Amino acid sequence: MSGAKRGVAPSPEEGRPGHRYSPGWRKLTIVILRPLLSGLLRRDWRGRANVPRKGGVIIAANHISEADPLALAHFVYESGRYPVYLAKSTLFDVRFIGAVLRGTGQIPVYRDSADASLALRDAEKALLDGECLMFYPEGSCTRDPELWPMTGQTGAARMALQTGAKVVPVASWGAHELMPYKKGEQKGLAGSLKKGVHPVPRKTMRVVAGPPVDLSRYAGLPLDRDTLRAATDDIMAAITALLGELRGEEPPAEPFDHHRVLEERRRAAEAEAAAAAARGAVPEQAGPAGPEPAGRRAAEPKAADS
Repeated sequence: MSGAKRGVAPSPEEGRPGHRYSPGWRKLTIVILRPLLSGLLRRDWRGRANVPRKGGVIIAANHISEADPLALAHFVYESGRYPVYLAKSTLFDVRFIGAVLRGTGQIPVYRDSADASLALRDAEKALLDGECLMFYPEGSCTRDPELWPMTGQTGAARMALQTGAKVVPVASWGAHELMPYKKGEQKGLAGSLKKGVHPVPRKTMRVVAGPPVDLSRYAGLPLDRDTLRAATDDIMAAITALLGELRGEEPPAEPFDHHRVLEERRRAAEAEAAAAAARGAVPEQAGPAGPEPAGRRAAEPKAADS
């Protein structure tokens, strides 16, 4: 990146450094990825007029595949905006990938560290500087067996309420056929997908953007857990409704709660382990043929009385 021209978005606060990027790197990604994605994927795009052409905006989308960020970025770029993602900080340490991420102005996320707040600080700066910020409120690809959106995390809602930026809900469908999520559920629609990359036959990326989510009822409220949870639920409901339109199906009444499912599975595993330990603690019983594992006799039918 040495010698690359640095771009700085206009800053509303005099003296404050703006969100930095390299116009050269952004142009390079457009030159390479735009024709590649156009040739690789068919498009069924709707609602591009709902993406504001200028000003800070949050694009909040569902996440069904590791391939959908590229499809979504293509949609957003053709809607008149350059997408800025929040990416894992470790990716910035990879030689070429890190250069591209930094050069195009992507924002590192420092997970599980004291620097976690830096991602939101940098994201807020980017929004105030008029960038188009991409959020996957679910935090990862959905674990819902039928690939409906999960419950969301509150980062996008917090950013919107802190900065006043609009939240445009977006739903996409089709990337799961190109590249199913390798850690997806092994049942339902997710379980029926063959893992790997499947470019043939050519897949259709269906993307729809809805009007901004109305978060006006939260204006002026403290950004506590209840406020952020309610605003996040409104955002996820808008995304889910759009996905229902794309799929031509009725969304589930309640979103899949991955954390609750993990907790239920953990408790079930602990209960099973405790039951197994209790069975193993029963003293062995000696019989004519010698010691026999505890519990075995109880599972066998008793002999008839003579």
